Amino acid sequence: MIPLTPYRRESSPEEASRAFFERMRLRRTVREFSDRPVSEETIRWCVAAAGTAPSGANKQPWRFVAIADPATKKRIREAAEAEEREFYSRRASEEWLRDLHPFGTDDRKPFLEVAPWLIVVFKLAKADDGGQTYYTNESVGIATGLLLAALHHAGLATLTHTPSPMGFLSKVLGRPEHERAFLLIPVGYPSEGCMVPDISRKELDEIMVLHRVGDAPKQ
Repeated sequence: MIPLTPYRRESSPEEASRAFFERMRLRRTVREFSDRPVSEETIRWCVAAAGTAPSGANKQPWRFVAIADPATKKRIREAAEAEEREFYSRRASEEWLRDLHPFGTDDRKPFLEVAPWLIVVFKLAKADDGGQTYYTNESVGIATGLLLAALHHAGLATLTHTPSPMGFLSKVLGRPEHERAFLLIPVGYPSEGCMVPDISRKELDEIMVLHRVGDAPKQ
């Protein structure tokens, strides 16, 4: 055990939490990217931030593969679109397709080549040394959330892309068998005049339940 080095802000917790919310509420999923370059240093710092996430038994069961190479991005797009054609024509239920309709998505994924970076998040089914990992999905999910927040904080736009199945990513990127693709994230600046769906988020009272001091849940 070592002494904790606490993080302290000059502003109050109320001010700090409100400021963070105001920044994060502007985050939107983007499908129209600019090809404007993003530095490798920026990507490295954002992935480093993701790597600070808590994980089961501190196994840190994640790998972030960042791709800027155009030829590799082209291969990923081709493989992803092949899976997406199957999804939209055969795999998706009618209800699923109806739910996707307002977003205007289809099997074409040009953003996989236009965005200057793709970050593929892999989860480790076992540790690199062959040991066990714990709460892998939960741990990688938390790390991915930090990554998205860090990228937004850097002024970048993202898309959480989940072609299914995603096994092709391991093959294209030459990853070992114990790494399983978890999420594909295009990263860059939004295009000029970028449009996003007119959606809203649930109100706080819809997603939060408070048990204040003295409150007892109804039996």
